[in-house]
Amino acid sequence: MIFWRDQRVVVTGGTGFVGRRLVGRLQALGCAAVTGLGRGDYDLRRAEEAARLYRETSPTLVIHLAAVVGGIGANRERPAEFFFDNLLMGVHVLDEAWRAGVRKVVNIGTVCAYPKFAPVPFSEDDLWNGYPEETNAPYGLAKKALLVQGQAYRQQYGYNSIFLLPSNLYGPGDNFDPRASHVIPALIRKCTEAVDAGSDRIEVWGDGSATRDFLYVDDAVEAILLAAERYDDAEPVNLGSGRETSIATLVGRIAEFSGFRGLIVWDGSKPNGQPRRRLDVSRAQERFGFRAETDFDDGLRRTVEWYRTTRPGVRNVPAPAAAK
Repeated sequence: MIFWRDQRVVVTGGTGFVGRRLVGRLQALGCAAVTGLGRGDYDLRRAEEAARLYRETSPTLVIHLAAVVGGIGANRERPAEFFFDNLLMGVHVLDEAWRAGVRKVVNIGTVCAYPKFAPVPFSEDDLWNGYPEETNAPYGLAKKALLVQGQAYRQQYGYNSIFLLPSNLYGPGDNFDPRASHVIPALIRKCTEAVDAGSDRIEVWGDGSATRDFLYVDDAVEAILLAAERYDDAEPVNLGSGRETSIATLVGRIAEFSGFRGLIVWDGSKPNGQPRRRLDVSRAQERFGFRAETDFDDGLRRTVEWYRTTRPGVRNVPAPAAAK
C-alpha cells in the first residue's frame, strides 16, 4: 500500500476487459490518481497525442494495456491493422513516457509473440527461437518489438520499462462480439445461443487438438500489480496458469456449464492456431511472487453465468470489480 499511495497511474486500455478491473483495483489501493483511458481519449498511434497525454496527466507510472486484438478470424482479416496500430501505440507510449520523465512503464505483451513450435512449457529464454504462428504473427511481432524498445531504452538511457507476457485471458466482462472475440467468449456465446434457439448442434473451428494456457482476469490483474510494484528488470516475464487445456476439453466444459447437450461438429478446414501453449511461470513467482489462484472450472462457470445474465435481451449488469 505504501508504494501505491503516491503513484499517479495511467492505464491505457483502461476501459477494456482487463483495464476496467485494473483501474478498480488501483483505486482501491489508494493511488494519488488513476486515469483509465478509453479508445476515444487519445490517438496513441500519434506521438503528439501521447505527449499530450503525459502533459495533461503527469503520471509516475504507465501500464500499457491498449491493443487492437481478436481471435484467429480477426487476425486473418486485419493483419496490417493489428501490426501497425499495436506497434505505433506501444512505440509512442514508451518513447513519450521517457521524454516526459515518467518513472516506469509496464508494457503488456502477448503469448502470441512466441514461436509457433516453441518447446512446451514456453520459457522466456525461447522467445526468439523461431517465427510466431502465422495467423497471429503480425500482432505478436508488433508486441515483441516493444520488448526490444524497452530493453534498448534501458541500455542507453537507464529507463525503467518492464515487459509482461500474459497467456490467453478470460473472465466476466470479456468481449463476446463474434467478430473480435477470443476462443472462450466465442464458445460461450455459441453454446448459449444454441441453448436459447433449441439447436442440437454447434460448429467449432479446427479439430480440438490445440492447447492453451488460460489465465483468469483477476489473476492477471494481480500479476500486473505485483510486477509494477516489485519488478524492475529487463527480462520479459510470463503470466499464466502453467496449466495446458485442449480446445476439445474446453468445448466440453463450456457446453456442460452452459447447458448445451447437442452435437459438437469440428470444422477441420479452419485453422487450429498455434498447436500448443503452456507457459513456464516460474520466473513470475521467483521475481515478484505471482502464482495464479483461480480454479479453471470455477473461472469458466463465473464467466458463463456472467454472460447468461448480461447478454443482450436479458439485463445490463456491469462486469464485477476485480476480487482481491
